[in-house]
Amino acid sequence: MTTERLTATSLVVCSLEEWGTVRRRIRIMVDELVAGDPLLKVLYVAPALDIPHELRHGRATGFLGPRMETVHPRVHVLRPRKWLPRFLGPAADRSLGRQVAAAVTTLGLPDPLMWVNDSSYARFALSTGWPTVYDVTDDWLLVPLAPHRAARLREDDEALLERSDAVVVCSPDLARTRGAHRDVEIIPNGVDLDLFRTPQPRPVELPPGPVAVYVGTLHEERIDVPLVVALAEARPDLQIALVGPDRLGSESSARLAAHPSIHLIGAQPYGRVPGFLQHADIVVIPHLVNRFTESLDPIKAYECQAAGRPTVATPVAGFRELGPPIVVVDRSRFIDEVARLLDETPDGSGPSQAPIDVPTWRERAEAMLDVMQRVRAGAGSS
Repeated sequence: MTTERLTATSLVVCSLEEWGTVRRRIRIMVDELVAGDPLLKVLYVAPALDIPHELRHGRATGFLGPRMETVHPRVHVLRPRKWLPRFLGPAADRSLGRQVAAAVTTLGLPDPLMWVNDSSYARFALSTGWPTVYDVTDDWLLVPLAPHRAARLREDDEALLERSDAVVVCSPDLARTRGAHRDVEIIPNGVDLDLFRTPQPRPVELPPGPVAVYVGTLHEERIDVPLVVALAEARPDLQIALVGPDRLGSESSARLAAHPSIHLIGAQPYGRVPGFLQHADIVVIPHLVNRFTESLDPIKAYECQAAGRPTVATPVAGFRELGPPIVVVDRSRFIDEVARLLDETPDGSGPSQAPIDVPTWRERAEAMLDVMQRVRAGAGSS
């Protein structure tokens, strides 16, 4: 990666993603940017710790740990404390902003560029005068929320669309909705090809026998829980491993956990994810087709292509245009197609697809770097 364009620049990243072993778009691209620029310093603002929520659930000591930690000599992760719910007014946002500003001062970050993925930092980011890039990765405006939360989210989104120096989106649908009244840049997701194409041992968490694997966050707006259960009931010989964080409601989680051939593996370190895909007899993408999933550019689509295992997906954005090893079918044909592929290779020995060209995270980070450079140059000339 080019190293001269953001040299000696500080970056403040307000992210909806935790900093942890589960690596997603923002975290991965931060890693790429830091690796490519030996002088870049980053303050990564993780989702705030909600103190009232912690207290309501009897976790009175969970917020006593450090607010900021050093995860790399040039990367510091701040987890602000949210002491008040946002519906009480702007005090909660001001408090979060003050914590970020204090961390910037403590770290001595000169004239940072703001990379905003968490739109709740809209007021803070736009009040600083720092050049700002708004990165929209999911259309949370389409998710059912309490009226006050939905109104606040829309207000923050509109403010950032109007006043950010650049807006980045990851999918054509987001480009359509967010680009209706301003220019936006499309930077889709990618994959670490070396990681996903290096053979790994079979994960011990995978059950024996023919196994279908799904990798991704279990979310009510994404995964078709009734379809997963129907697949398990139609093919009792098939074990179904769901690998990823469980963000489902309690009823959906309980419904999946109650089935003997459905295994909730949970979140896994990013470096282990390829092993689950490589050792799948079949990979399944039982996604809902709705307005929210239409806005996505699923990272798992790139990972499935890189791993090369037989894959059956419902016709969701990110998968519809793909060819082998991915087969896209309507929900009504999903179970039959899974059965057909399994019956063609009953011993699970079906070959992986030959390597194909898949965009890498390094390429995507380069594209983000170009946007940031233009924003930085524009701020310098103003």
